[in-house]
Amino acid sequence: MGDVKNLTSTEAVEKLKEIIKDTKTCLFVTRLQDVPLAARPMSSLDVDDDGNIYFFSKAGSEKNVDIEADEKVQLFYSNNSGYEYLSVYGKAEILKDRELAHDLWTPIAKTWFNEGKDDPTLTIIKVIPHDAYYWDTKSNKLVSLVKILAGAVTGNSFDDSVQGFIKV
Repeated sequence: MGDVKNLTSTEAVEKLKEIIKDTKTCLFVTRLQDVPLAARPMSSLDVDDDGNIYFFSKAGSEKNVDIEADEKVQLFYSNNSGYEYLSVYGKAEILKDRELAHDLWTPIAKTWFNEGKDDPTLTIIKVIPHDAYYWDTKSNKLVSLVKILAGAVTGNSFDDSVQGFIKV
């Protein structure tokens, strides 16, 4: 196991932004009390300065219905090429905010919202993190792989990874 470095405040938000910017897509999980978990891939649009994470969603969609029944959600990000991983547990809110929708809009969103930024079915999910945990390597993928292989051959640890809690 590598070093443990817990992050708070600005440093925590910066780590969230860094991993999410590089990864973008997460498994967005609702109905945390049910098994199997209700998970679906979702693309993050932004992380604000308070660490809140934003997504577009269609009004009446299964995830919106789930959030209306229970606001607790879990997000799992995996950036395999950078060996970065992030788990975020928090509370989700469904917003109808045209100004924010315009700020967050990306052309690819038109695939799901045919009428564009003003589509009447467009809602925004805001996830407010309560708890987050990250795993990160200090080296790039090739260097990490070489270190892992060297450790397996020699029996010595070459683990330079960092992990810890993120409290925003």
